Amino acid sequence: MNSAGMPALRRPIPLSRRRLDWILLAFFAVNLCFITYFIDIEQLTIANPFHFQYPLWPPRPFVDLVHSYARMHDPLLLARPAFWRMTIWIDVIWNGPFYVAAIYAISRGRDWIRVPALVWCGSMSAVVLIILAEEYSGIHRAPNFGFVLALNLPWLLLPLGVLLRMAREHPFTELVTSVAEPATSAAEEMLPGGTPASIPVPITVTEAGQEPVGP
Repeated sequence: MNSAGMPALRRPIPLSRRRLDWILLAFFAVNLCFITYFIDIEQLTIANPFHFQYPLWPPRPFVDLVHSYARMHDPLLLARPAFWRMTIWIDVIWNGPFYVAAIYAISRGRDWIRVPALVWCGSMSAVVLIILAEEYSGIHRAPNFGFVLALNLPWLLLPLGVLLRMAREHPFTELVTSVAEPATSAAEEMLPGGTPASIPVPITVTEAGQEPVGP
């Protein structure tokens, strides 16, 4: 509310003035266009990487890329226990649509993405920490945990960055400080005789047949 009791007007802050938001847009775009629906989804379409036929999706080169990385660095990805596959379902069902909404909202300056973004921060951080705990000391621990940690670090740091970015109630808009009022001409402001238009003009009613007497 402003001083007059009216709802405060807000407008989107141009993206050119929100340069750090380009980092968020790039991160969400990479996740949407590469990680979620090309890399991660392979672990849903192929249940057993040791005995499988190439699925319709993702394309064969991406399947080979995932399996090659897993054989060299990530036994957990090859094992695919139930909890791991559930994290992939979360990524496909929840994170993917969120990335679409976030890219639109951040680029257009829409504050309604704030609450979904905070939910994403919590869910992404929890999933990555659980996976890293298994990679570090679980049954399927990684042979080179430092390398796996480095690869997963963006998915810990970016949620923290989003959390800080969404700390304000209106992260992408600003108050409209002034509203232009329609201009009025001098002729509209003054009545004939120099009387201001805002002051009522007294009229004296006379007897029938006589003209009204004014100032």
